[in-house]
Amino acid sequence: MDINFFEFENKARSNGYKCIAGVDEAGRGPLAGAVYAAAVVFDEGVYIEGVNDSKKLSEKKRELLFDEIIAKAKSYSIFSVDEKVIDEINILNATYRAFAGAVDGLNPPCDFALIDGNRAGKMSVPFETVVKGDSLSFSIAAASILAKVSRDRYILEADKLYPEYGFARHKGYGTKDHLEAIKKYGPCPIHRLTFGGVREHVK
Repeated sequence: MDINFFEFENKARSNGYKCIAGVDEAGRGPLAGAVYAAAVVFDEGVYIEGVNDSKKLSEKKRELLFDEIIAKAKSYSIFSVDEKVIDEINILNATYRAFAGAVDGLNPPCDFALIDGNRAGKMSVPFETVVKGDSLSFSIAAASILAKVSRDRYILEADKLYPEYGFARHKGYGTKDHLEAIKKYGPCPIHRLTFGGVREHVK
């Protein structure tokens, strides 16, 4: 176990916080579907072998870790903001809303949050943003796995509803075949109509 993986959690505890959440998102970049955020709190001393930035893990490994994280977490929360709201308030503000929703959904609640990235919007608790936090903080890395797996499961369900777009393959990102499908069929109900690659095909 790399002690540095708990540097930010330990610093927060040294400042008097007792219930520290890691927070991360998945799905800011795709052209379709909701953006997801997860928040997760562990008791001090809990460690799960293999937890890392979700992007560095295979889909199979993420699925296995998802169940173990949920089983060992003191509390966790997953919150999504759909494509209609994303189009209305933009993806940055939608991500902030997802962060806040995930944190506010924790039960028991946290008293401090570590959030991946360099900006987070307004939160109901004190927080610190951590650039590349999903590689530097155990709890943020765990949150990245919860968010990523949750969004992937959601987009796989969308693939069943709209199979012509190939969501199972590209997860909604702007790949060549996805862009060609949008051009051929037009946007489907979960496309983000304000995103480039989609908006030019809105009738």
